Amino acid sequence: MLSKATPAPIRTAALFAAGAVLLTACGGGTTNSSADGGGGDKADGFPLTLKNCGRTVTVKAPPQRAVSVDQGSTEILLSLGLADRLAATATWSDPVMKGLEKANQGVERLSENRPSSEKVLDKEPDFLSASFASTLAKGGVAPREQFEKLGVPTYISPADCVGKDNSGGGDGARTAPLTMDSVYTEVRELSRVFGVPERGDALVKKLQARVTKATDGIDGSKASLLYWFSDSKAPYLAGCCGAPGVITRELGAKNVFDDTHDEWPQISWETVADRNPDVLVIGDLSRTMQTAESAEKKIEFLESNPVTRTMDAVKNRRYVLLSGQAMNPTIRTVEGLERVAAGLRDFGLAG
Repeated sequence: MLSKATPAPIRTAALFAAGAVLLTACGGGTTNSSADGGGGDKADGFPLTLKNCGRTVTVKAPPQRAVSVDQGSTEILLSLGLADRLAATATWSDPVMKGLEKANQGVERLSENRPSSEKVLDKEPDFLSASFASTLAKGGVAPREQFEKLGVPTYISPADCVGKDNSGGGDGARTAPLTMDSVYTEVRELSRVFGVPERGDALVKKLQARVTKATDGIDGSKASLLYWFSDSKAPYLAGCCGAPGVITRELGAKNVFDDTHDEWPQISWETVADRNPDVLVIGDLSRTMQTAESAEKKIEFLESNPVTRTMDAVKNRRYVLLSGQAMNPTIRTVEGLERVAAGLRDFGLAG
């Protein structure tokens, strides 16, 4: 689920150190990577060239002043032990992932929401990463092209462009179900960009082991789920095939709105009550952009609203609380899987 902000004008290229690499755009949507070996005083494997969300991205050397403008991307970099190479971060919906608190303390936060492009450029970044295509587009921080013209390589999570159509506005629609492979690809590619590929491989193995453990012996086929991210007036609920879809499929359960491919469609409470899910998976957000961001506010609404309070999940208080990041395609999707699996077991719906 994304947040909106209006970009400020791009500053001049004089902000950047000499030797930054100028990128060129090209077609294609693959995230397959290729590295060109460097020579002389260049780091091994650099310049590095990646195919990323329809563009060719070339990184001349491992970044030393990266800016990550979405929380999910930042948490990957922190998990890879790269806090000392992050000049700044922005766009947060939740407290930082457990275990990363100390690393995160030393990274400047430009904004809780999307920062202006001017704020980003003030940090003189040598690399820019984001979790969502809309972050580095018109209406977001600024289009990728503007940063690339200034010699700043940009990277967007493959999970937001592979098998996804972002042309229709909103949060986009899935043309193919998301899988954890897209998240693993992001981890591995970012680790290569920063010259620490072995850390990426190790992190992926840990995530895969957690998925295996969380799903061991579980059969959620008796359970129907609804995922509510935010807003009580026109709620954003998960469609079939984003990060909540990964969780649902891994557990063998059913999403009551698996008939829509929109990432986060806005659906009436009357329709929700009619589908009467067994379990409500509720986003517990710390931001204050929309109505009912926190789980406390969401539950208060559910139990007082005449349409929702008669639902089985509400009457039986079958709630699973997740961070917003666990409902986005990030490394914390695994956290979401673990918590929903534990909830199904607690509710006697795990097989």
